[in-house]
Amino acid sequence: MKAIPQKNMNISKMIKNFKSKYKEGLTNDEVEALLLNFPGINKERFNAALCCVTCMVIDDVIILYRHDIEKAIRCGIENKNLALYEWD
Repeated sequence: MKAIPQKNMNISKMIKNFKSKYKEGLTNDEVEALLLNFPGINKERFNAALCCVTCMVIDDVIILYRHDIEKAIRCGIENKNLALYEWD
């Protein structure tokens, strides 16, 4: 799998400014739309990083916190698992 160039890529800013229905975080559909910006991302590593995160439910919709999505994207880009110190 090809590495994604990270020059001039501010993932934190991209996630923070990503338009979403809920200010608290992103829905699954919004996460999928965000991931279109990372075509070479390792989805297996991304999903593994989101495996046991805390989430919330608003209007019967699961919302993922932005900081968890950022960590998962970084895992997918860097093709790594979360380190113990990275867990909430």
